[in-house]
Formats: sequence, C-alpha cells, structure tokens
Amino acid sequence: MEIIVAKSAGFCFGVSNAVKTVYNLLENQKDSIYTFGPIIHNPQVVEFFESKGVKAVDDIDNIDNEGHIVIRAHGVTPEIYEKIYNKGLILEDATCPYVKKIHTLVKEKYEEGYRIIIIGDKKHPEVIGINGWCNNSAHIVNSAKDAEELTESDEKVCVVAQTTITKETWQTTNEVLKNKFKNITKFDTICSATSKRQNEAEEIAKQVDIMIIIGGAKSSNTQKLYDICKKHCDYTYKVETIGDIPPVDIKKIKKIGISAGASTPDWVIEEVIKKMSELNNQEMVDLKEKDGDIDFANAFEDSFVRIQSGDTVKGKIIGFNSNEVFVDLGYKADGIISLEEYSYDPDFKIENEVKVGDEIEVLVLMINDGEGNVKLSKKRVDASKNWDEIVKAYEDKTPVKAYVQEVVKGGIIANSKGINIFVPASQVSDRFVKDLNEFLKKSITLRIIEFNEKKRKLVGSARVLIEEEKASLANNTWNSMEVGKVFKGVVKSLTDFGAFVDIGGVDGLVHISELSWSRVKHPSEILKVGDTVEVNVLEFDKEKNKVSLGYRKMEDNPWYKAGQKYNVGDIVNVTVLRFAPFGVFVELEPGVDGLVHISQISTKRLAKASDVLEIGMKVDAKIVEMDIENKKISLSIKEVQPIDPPESEEAQAKNAEGESVENADVEPSEHKEDMSITLGDIISKATES
Repeated sequence: MEIIVAKSAGFCFGVSNAVKTVYNLLENQKDSIYTFGPIIHNPQVVEFFESKGVKAVDDIDNIDNEGHIVIRAHGVTPEIYEKIYNKGLILEDATCPYVKKIHTLVKEKYEEGYRIIIIGDKKHPEVIGINGWCNNSAHIVNSAKDAEELTESDEKVCVVAQTTITKETWQTTNEVLKNKFKNITKFDTICSATSKRQNEAEEIAKQVDIMIIIGGAKSSNTQKLYDICKKHCDYTYKVETIGDIPPVDIKKIKKIGISAGASTPDWVIEEVIKKMSELNNQEMVDLKEKDGDIDFANAFEDSFVRIQSGDTVKGKIIGFNSNEVFVDLGYKADGIISLEEYSYDPDFKIENEVKVGDEIEVLVLMINDGEGNVKLSKKRVDASKNWDEIVKAYEDKTPVKAYVQEVVKGGIIANSKGINIFVPASQVSDRFVKDLNEFLKKSITLRIIEFNEKKRKLVGSARVLIEEEKASLANNTWNSMEVGKVFKGVVKSLTDFGAFVDIGGVDGLVHISELSWSRVKHPSEILKVGDTVEVNVLEFDKEKNKVSLGYRKMEDNPWYKAGQKYNVGDIVNVTVLRFAPFGVFVELEPGVDGLVHISQISTKRLAKASDVLEIGMKVDAKIVEMDIENKKISLSIKEVQPIDPPESEEAQAKNAEGESVENADVEPSEHKEDMSITLGDIISKATES
C-alpha cells in the first residue's frame, strides 16, 4: 500500500506565526496570556496551551487582569483593537499578513465610497473581522446562490474573498455578481498557500483509493479540502486524530492520500501517517512519548529547525512594513530583515518588490536581538553570490551598474550588488570633473578594467564606456549626415557666437544668427545647457569635424507668415521704429519692417520725416509694394491720411491777407484790369527811358 502525503499539509505561515507567538510568550515571561478566541481551530493545540495557563476569551470585557493578548491569524475588527487599548493590555498581533492586506483594502475602498462584498462564511471569525473594517456594512455571500438574492444596483462595489474559500466558489459567485452590478471591482484575496494546498489535495484525490483530510472539526479550510477531495474520491474522510481513522482493508487498498488543514500541527499529521504506515508495516518517524501519550511540548520544540549566527538558511516572507521584512524560518521565532540589510539597490521599493509567500535565502546575523527576534540579512548572501557575477563581467568586459557610495582621495567608491569598485577620478567621466561630489549617491555604469582576485580589489571605468558609446554614435551620425537632415540633440555649451549641440557623438554649432528670426544678443536668451532640441544640418565637413546647424524654423519666419498674411493695397496699422534721411521705417508686426518714403508721408514737401512723426507713434498706412523674398515692403501714409506739417506764422499771415482781398467789395475783373493798366504804364515808361 502506497501512502501519498501532500507537501503543503499542515500549518500555513499565518497559523504558524500565531502559534509561535503564544509559545514565545510562554517561554519569555510570566504575565497572564490571553488569546482572542481559540488561537487556531485545532483542539489539541488549544488544549496544550490551556494546560500552560493560556486563556482563550471571546470578549475583551471579560478580562480582569493585565497581561498579553494575542490576536490570532483570523484578525479582528477595529473595535477590538480599541477595547484592547482601553483595557491597557499588551497587544501581540498575529493577524495573517494576507488578512491584514484585506483589512487595508476594504478600509480604503469603503472610504472611497464602495459597497463591500465579501465572498465567505459570515459566521467565520476572519469574515467578521474583515466586515469590521467597512463599518459592518458589507454584503456577505457564501455561494453563487447567495449572490442571486442581492438586488441589482449601479453603486460602486468592491469584491474580496475569505482567504480559505475555493477558487470554484470565487469564480462562480463572481459570474453572478458581474450581472448584478455594473460598476464592480474585484480583488482575488484567496491565500496562495490555501490555493496551493487545495490544488495539491485535489491532484492526490484523483489518484488514490482513500483520501484522509486531517484537521479540526471547526476548521473552515479543512472542510473545504474535504469537499474538494470528495468530488474525486468517494472514500474521503475528515479526521481530527488517529481515533477518527476508519477501518481500512489494506488488501483492497493500493493508494492512500493524506492532506491536512492549515491549523493542523505536524505531530498530529505524523501520528496519522504512523498509524497508516503501521497498517502497511512501513517504518515511520518515532514520536517522543511520555507516559504513553505524546509530549506536545517536546513535539512542538522538535518541529522547529536549529539555527545559529552565521548560518545561511532559507525562509518564507510572511509580511513587511515600510522598514522591515518578516520571514518564517521554521524556527520558534520569526526572522526580521531591516531595509538596510535587504537590498543594495538604492532605488529599492519594499512595497513593490517584496511579496508575501516568496522564498528567500538569508544570513543569520543574530539569534536574539533582545526582543526574541532573529536578525537576518539578505543582501550579504546576495553579495557572496554576486562576486562571481562581477568576475565574469570583468572577463567578458560586460558593463555593470553601480551606486556611488563615497568620494575618496583620487576617485570614488561605487557599489555593485554588494561589491565595492574603485573608480579613479580620471575614469569617472570623459570630461574633467572639478568636484566628484556631483556623482555621490547616484547610479553609474562601469566596466571593470582591473581585477586583483587575491586582494579582491576591483577598478572600474565609466570613461571607456562613454568614449566607446560616443565613438559608435559619432560613426553612425557621420554615416547618415546630409544637408537638411533634422537631428535631435542636446545643448552642450553656450558661447557669445552660438550654441554647441551634441547630435549623437558629434558636436555641431548653431550660430547666433541661426537661433532666432529676431535679433538675439546672447544664445542664453533662447537656449540653456541640457536642453533637448531639434536642429537641421546647414553644411558639414567630416574631415575637419565641423557641422553647421540651424535651429530656427521656416514656419516661424515672420516674413514667411507676412507673405501669406499681407497683400498690396492692404491698410495696416504700423509703429514708427526709426528714421532715415529718405524716410521712416515702420513695424507691421515683430520681425517685419517696412519703409515709408519721405514723399509718401505728406502732401507737402518735408525736410525730414521727424517733422511730423515720432518714434513709437502708431499710424495707418497702405501697402504699395511687396518683395517678400528680399524682405522689403513699401508703404504710403499719405494715401490713407496724409500727415502735413503745421504752417509757419508768415505763411499763416499771407493766407490771412489773401483771404481779406478775396473778401473785399471789388469785382475780380475790375481788380485785374486796374492791375494790367498800371503794369502797362510801368512798361511803357521803362521803354521810353
């Protein structure tokens, strides 16, 4: 008869953590110890702790003495935490990290206005605890049938799961919910360990003649294991101890499968396996016995691994906060990795890269940090492994990423995955670096150029990589160079006469006249070092390593726009800019000037334009001629409204005298006649003389 035992049978890390919390309290102090409800759904474990003085309570108000109270893996409501605080009890929170995650999620979504739906058993302590984090307002359904009874709604709903439900229940129930609610958000919060245990048990049940599920009668996850296996194996039995094992005819049975719920301790599982093995005359692990009964204290102690400082061990992540990662080592106390001992990566984000349930390898730094915790380091184990990778990178000339930790005499110290690399000042960059502190606490890419295995000394260079990259880029850039081609580049430096732009390993010059269509006094008015710009090639000479670049764009040329905007005959409002002997220059718009010839200002002859105009004056003028290609526009003011100079006092007097003659009471013809006679007489007299 073959016995197949599920690898994942027994304590999950959440339950294990809760049991170890109580066990450590018993070992290290004499105060009263309470658990909120049975620490796990296993009578044997609960009875053992009760025999040691641990009291399980269902109501905080019933506690009279001071002491420690342990919150079991199922978790509790916020009100329970408040009662514990008000009672002055010392809290030992052993809530499973998976359950804690659900509490946080439910609280956040509830505060965002979501209606919470929990798929699970409404009487289960885990579900009761979860519901407390949304003010006990959740819809709780345990099946697709329960979900059918909910009323359809447009409200926002968030669906979570009791960690121990089956995948089948989750999927079938959600199929109903998605038809009930239009605005639904789902979070599959089934514990990965639970899913693994259920899948493993199901696969075993498919190939055995009898399936035995070990666990407490009140254990929810044990019952679900039983339900899953019963579908595939008719002879599936749920037992708490060996006394519940049914009679087995080994002559008719070829294979027996065994699995256990998350609350089942190892010694109970071993007891059942031993019983089944005896039926088949198979040898099995000897359990220590005392007076014919199992010594639970010794059995529990023996179930732990043995570790000491300096050991490299494997463990499973059971939780984390912003500063620490908690690891189940299989030891009687959990291990703690501080953030500083977890990773060498300066950009490491604990919430993004640490996953509950992951297995990791760690170095034991300290067995007891004074509070009963085991201090661990992950990065020191990584450093040992990473040395070989660094050596290979040296041999293969492969670049490595490092983080600059320190500026020292003659260079910097950079760290790559726990390995220190010295970088001489001359190798930090391809340019002269006056102050190496500009690289401090920043990432840098290096090539290992020297390696001394005996001294474990490494020398790195960023310069060789930069130069190689620039040479490769420059070669590609020159090969693709042509007049008119547009490149994206970076402004490297500014001078009085222009800006130098790196267009891919090649530096080109944008002359100041090519920066803008308007007048520029200095390139800094347009660009600054570090700007990413698009430039076009005006001309180049590869042999002389010279490239002339243009930055200003034709579509930005104000004369280009003027040719599309203005026509001969248009009346425009212009601003007087400056005077010339032959007229005045006016501005149609920024960058577009025109000339009004002095003859086109007034109907009268002007000595100079400034007689009638002032700088900054705005006047209307008519466009009489346009030559956009040569940037020339001629305008006339007098064709719109001539600006005549004021008359002098003498001119005004003559005009006044003329007006008086005209207005005199003399006929014009008579006046002309008198004038002609007088003139004739004068001529006659002159002739005679």
